[in-house]
Amino acid sequence: MNLKKILIFILPLLMASCVTSKRVNLMQTPGKNGIPHYADTVSYSDYELRIGDRLYIYVYSVDERVDKMFNSSSGTIGMQMMQGSGTGGSYDLYTYLVQEDGCIDFPMVGRVSVRGMTTRDVKRVLEEELSSFIKSYGDYQMMSVEVKIVRRSFSVISDRGSGTFNIQKEKVTIFEALAMAGDIGDFGDRSKVRIVREKEGQTLVKEFDVRSEDIINSEFYYIEPNDVIYIQRIKGQSFGINSVTTTISVVATTLAFGGFVYGLVVRTINAVHNANGK
Repeated sequence: MNLKKILIFILPLLMASCVTSKRVNLMQTPGKNGIPHYADTVSYSDYELRIGDRLYIYVYSVDERVDKMFNSSSGTIGMQMMQGSGTGGSYDLYTYLVQEDGCIDFPMVGRVSVRGMTTRDVKRVLEEELSSFIKSYGDYQMMSVEVKIVRRSFSVISDRGSGTFNIQKEKVTIFEALAMAGDIGDFGDRSKVRIVREKEGQTLVKEFDVRSEDIINSEFYYIEPNDVIYIQRIKGQSFGINSVTTTISVVATTLAFGGFVYGLVVRTINAVHNANGK
């Protein structure tokens, strides 16, 4: 076997294992290198509440009596919230679970149906209900209700590492989600990223190519609470070379080792022939 034959055998294996920029770069132009187009459908809408969501609700008022009535842990309502919080901590005193019937149980108001509402809707409904209650209770003062979703998270499953990550702001993009998870890794298949999403009692699976520049204007751009992002490994990828320097180094080492083995075999054969000739 000569050097040319060794190169013919080794180089295709090395090139097949290389992780090229086409495989890993984001924001690539659709239509090139097999990068797909996606319809311009981005239209972020406020999240609609689901069963199992938790709402932080705090009542603000310039009337100290109203503030103590709804927000003081030493008051009657505060004690009710403390008993229902389940996890302890002052923050949990004002957290309400969306129960199986789609309602929360808010003191002095009772059962409030919130499933399918946005936090703005819940804020409006509670302010209307509480305004009526406070007027009947005594002097009405300006009052406002803060409503936000808490304990929101998403999960990532990949061979680079899996985990669950908290959502700290209203909108999280797919790029931000992947960055929080430590990126995809060299051997994650960016062309087949899947999101498993629960919506209206159904499990939906969305698959897309995150390398496409069109992602930022598509339905795949924003993630939702409780999404599971699954990233599979590139098919057939057991090892890889991700730089020219590494490639050259591996080729040189392989050739040197091949030459050593080849020389050793030739010397052994010649030694055997010489021994037989004697």
